[in-house]
Order: sequence, then structure tokens, then C-alpha cells
Amino acid sequence: MSGAGEKQVVRLTVNGEDHELLVRPHATVLELLREDLRLTGTKHGCELGECGACTVLVDGQAQLSCLLLPGQVDGACLTTIEGLADGPVLHPLQRAFAALGGLQCGYCTPGMLLAAKALLDTNPTPSRQQIKEALAGNLCRCTGYAAIVDAVEAAALGAVEAAAQDAVEAAALGAVEAAARTPR
Repeated sequence: MSGAGEKQVVRLTVNGEDHELLVRPHATVLELLREDLRLTGTKHGCELGECGACTVLVDGQAQLSCLLLPGQVDGACLTTIEGLADGPVLHPLQRAFAALGGLQCGYCTPGMLLAAKALLDTNPTPSRQQIKEALAGNLCRCTGYAAIVDAVEAAALGAVEAAAQDAVEAAALGAVEAAARTPR
């Protein structure tokens, strides 16, 4: 049995990068990510597994990092919000959330995005009800959820690019019209 001061070695892959860490066995994976790896996108919320702010993907499954111990992820592949984008290219879910107003203060957004990714990875064409059920463990106090569900649905339908293009075209048309009204 480990004493209070003892540490354990944990090997895991986080966002495609292999790590071997010496950690406190009773620390949470949330603490490991934020304190040891300095990946602060995973949010510290309730510490009770009730808010979803700390959601990460463990071997592709949405998990609450505040309820996981390091030994439970030894040998696993984790994805945090920092690993969702492909370099500077945002994931379709991130683009959808931005284009459709699926975020406001942003505190719940990392957990929402990763829960949504886990859903779309297993069910690429979910119904609105399935989206709501998949996100039910993630609390948001700002958006009222409608825009979040819309964003996940749009990402699933591949409609984000079309919505973004429409917004760009509308802005460009507005600029052209404004320029035409400006006296020379």
C-alpha cells in the first residue's frame, strides 16, 4: 500500500504526446493535467462529477477527470481541449460553436466540445435528442443550451462551413453596399 508521501509512475499519451510522470496516486487526473502537464484548458468545476467542466477523452470515451485517479489512466490515450484542433486548424465542432454562438463565458466549452466529440465519433448523425442526452452531464449557465445543441448538430451535418461562408458573404456584401453609399 502506498504511503501518503509516495508517488507512482504513470505512462500515458496526452494529445498525441507520450508522457511518463511521477505523480501522487491520490491526485486526480484533472490535477495531473493542469498542474503536472500545464494543460489548463480542462476546467476545475465541482470536484464531484456533476458539472462536466473537466471532461476529457480517455481512449475516445468522455470521462470526468475530477473523478479519475492516475492509475486508472496508466497506458491510456487522453485528449484534452488543447488536442482537439489540428494545429491552427480548428476542429469542426470548435468552428460550429464559434459560428453559431455555442459559447459565451467559455468555462463549460472544453467539456461540452469533448463530450460532443465523443458522441460524434460513435454516432456521426445523432438526433437532437441524442445530442441533448450526450451533453446532459455538462452544465452551462450562460447559453441556455439551444445554441450548443445547434452547433453540435451543424458540425454533424457538416453545415458549419456553409454557415460560416454565408456570414462571410453577408459581411462582404454589407461592406460593398456601404462603400457604394460613401461619397467620393
